[in-house]
Amino acid sequence: MTRAFRLAVAAFALCGLAATVASATPSTQIWIPSTDIQPYKSFHLGFDTYIRANSNADGSRTAPVVVIGPTVGILPYPKIQAEVGFDVISAGGDLDKYPLYFHGKLGTPEDTLFKASPAIAVGGYNFGTKSGDVRNGELATTQNLVYGLVAKNLPVIGRLSAGYFTGNKKVLLDENGNSDEKGVLLSWDRTLTEISDKLWVAVDYQGTNSALGALSFGASWAFAKNVSVILGYDIYNEKRTGGENTVTMQLDINFP
Repeated sequence: MTRAFRLAVAAFALCGLAATVASATPSTQIWIPSTDIQPYKSFHLGFDTYIRANSNADGSRTAPVVVIGPTVGILPYPKIQAEVGFDVISAGGDLDKYPLYFHGKLGTPEDTLFKASPAIAVGGYNFGTKSGDVRNGELATTQNLVYGLVAKNLPVIGRLSAGYFTGNKKVLLDENGNSDEKGVLLSWDRTLTEISDKLWVAVDYQGTNSALGALSFGASWAFAKNVSVILGYDIYNEKRTGGENTVTMQLDINFP
């Protein structure tokens, strides 16, 4: 079962200025990156939507976010793998003028370095095209996150992942307008073979009070060997930056 799911997009309000923070998405769990990497020459297409579960405090509703983009495996080596990709994101705000975001990842699968070694991945995402300082009220899409992750499958329990990220302190801010660009990445995921090998579930967490901080959970069903759909829910760590929680549906198609 392919677990190449997409990161979400959060909207945030800060100091009376509404803005939208977008995410270019490597192979992920539900919200955070994973150690999964697209195989060499494989082409993955993701189409994600994020819909606010509730209206805003003033009764208005934030527009849904739509994310579409490819991810391609680029290394032919089984022990060292890499992927690159980009996304086009529409969120109904001013940042739609700069819709392009890039990402990449390099890693090794489990048992590669030594027997029972964890999977390891390093990468970056949310590399946008509009520079600026959000602390001064400027528009910016250059979150420029870099991260490291390790993951290990355990019998019965499933896969546990842990890591750390850091990003652009001019763009990733907390509810008080202060930089909050670093934090932990944690996740658990498992294919529920007791029910069906097509059913996969996950919970993940990104530790920041910026618009990217969230606890997410969801389930996926593989309708075919190369097609799966995830239905998930994102609970933002800080509503004043992340906004109202979102329901996400993510379609993933792999070629060939």
